[in-house]
Amino acid sequence: MSAEYIDPTAVVGTPWWDQLIYLIGEVTLFFFLFMIFVPLIMSIIIFLSIHNRRFYAPRLLKAGLVMTEGMIKAFCRLFGLEDQELTAFFIRLHNTLSTTSFEEIPVKERAIFIPQCMRAADCPAHLTPEGLVCRRCGRCEVGDNIDNLEEIGYKVWIAPGSTLIKRMFKKYHPKAIIGVGCLMEVKEGLEMCDKAGVIGMGVVTMRDGCVETAVNWPDVYDVALLGTEETDKAAI
Repeated sequence: MSAEYIDPTAVVGTPWWDQLIYLIGEVTLFFFLFMIFVPLIMSIIIFLSIHNRRFYAPRLLKAGLVMTEGMIKAFCRLFGLEDQELTAFFIRLHNTLSTTSFEEIPVKERAIFIPQCMRAADCPAHLTPEGLVCRRCGRCEVGDNIDNLEEIGYKVWIAPGSTLIKRMFKKYHPKAIIGVGCLMEVKEGLEMCDKAGVIGMGVVTMRDGCVETAVNWPDVYDVALLGTEETDKAAI
């Protein structure tokens, strides 16, 4: 008995196969349009938000930035926005969306991480498993401000890097974090907080660098005092 010959073109031409190819084509086209138009729309909203100094659709913006950050950066460059401007916008947006939740966390359950680059070049502090221990030598402003923040109720660490931050997360389980640092450090820290389910707020230093950087301390206290009696008194 001879084997029956099957024409391969008959399989390709069947209706179900044609429908599958058509469906795949539609999905691919939809995905392509999504990856182009969504970042474009997000970039326009970001440009208008920065230009008018107000946030439009903030929660939508944050989701868009997380999903299509690379494409949004490319479109923003076309609008004349530098990557640093976009990063600063992301931090302000994140802080705005996190403010209410941050205010609800008791100060005793909050922590502040200060970068080691803010200390004096001849700082005598020594490194421990819990970061640098300030000697209160008076060579920079860090010591006095740590005392003030601890008096408010904060746990404060001088962090030599992100490894210490992760270790303190696991050991002390703070529910809210204030991160001080340069633009990229703060952005990465806020993203890390989101992944860990911790409420994060960021304060950017006035200049970047590895030695003797500085922060506007009133900006730190503006965030640190959120939800405290000091903020309530100032509002009256």
